[in-house]
Amino acid sequence: MTRFGYTLMTEQSGPRELVRYAIAAENAGFDFEVSSDHYSPWLTEQGHASYAWSVLGAVAQATNRVDLATFVTCPTMRYHPAVVAQKSATMQLLSEGRFILGLGSGENLNEHVVGEGWPSVDVRQDMLVEAATIIRELHTGELVTWQGEYFRVDSARVWDAPDGGVPIGIAVSGEKSISRFAPLSDHFISTVPDGAAVEKWREARGENADSSRVIGQIPICWGPDKKEAVAKAHEQFRWFGGGWAVNADLPTPAGFAGASQFVREDDIAESIACGPDLDELAESARAFIDAGFTDIALIQIGDERQDEFLATAAEPLLDKLRAL
Repeated sequence: MTRFGYTLMTEQSGPRELVRYAIAAENAGFDFEVSSDHYSPWLTEQGHASYAWSVLGAVAQATNRVDLATFVTCPTMRYHPAVVAQKSATMQLLSEGRFILGLGSGENLNEHVVGEGWPSVDVRQDMLVEAATIIRELHTGELVTWQGEYFRVDSARVWDAPDGGVPIGIAVSGEKSISRFAPLSDHFISTVPDGAAVEKWREARGENADSSRVIGQIPICWGPDKKEAVAKAHEQFRWFGGGWAVNADLPTPAGFAGASQFVREDDIAESIACGPDLDELAESARAFIDAGFTDIALIQIGDERQDEFLATAAEPLLDKLRAL
């Protein structure tokens, strides 16, 4: 059966609120929780960008059952892969084995802040391969020295390394990235319900395919008034309309404001399920279910109704999702 998760959206809520929502989401029956890892919000209207790893550490102590994951962390620019290896190992220990390290090639929005420029997509993918390899090596707990094309590691050891390391998921797109990342990753991550890509991933994983999770994410905007919910989704999530070819390269919230200025509320209503109809909200996940995704994380758009959503709508919505 498909597992359904809750997204800790660091761009739209403060850190204390995120921990509170994480507890409520576990109590409502979500199977897992994922956290974005941003330095900036997509749009100034969202207004937040706390440090995801501090939040996740608190969530690991505040919850007992749900799996936790980054969705996703870029281990190549803002963070050196040796640092990602250390903090992900710590998270696995704090959560008592509930953590998945979700990795991706990043967005300019978050990674440009360290002043190292923004490489082409081919270079970013090469960097991610090297970074994931380093992280795997360090998760063994052995002493690692590495001199690669993009990174150097000098006599490093993760002293608190969990037995078996940390499961890794990698965000992939296209056949080339699948063939490159399948040997390095335990799990598949994507925001596109592409059944052909899922099948290619399973083929690439071979005998390990059955243990590989296929993790996706969809935005919704629950609220008692549909018009109001559409307006909130437009205010907070219109950046989504450009697609990842645009989203990966724009450097600032001002850029996203400009790129999304012609996105209409009608466009949002057509692409994101909004309003009080739980059947409609649940149905928006069908494409991912049909594509073979094993895990689907929901984003409830907007901070204002998170408490109400988790207290009143989440449990019956999960019932409807599982009935699909």
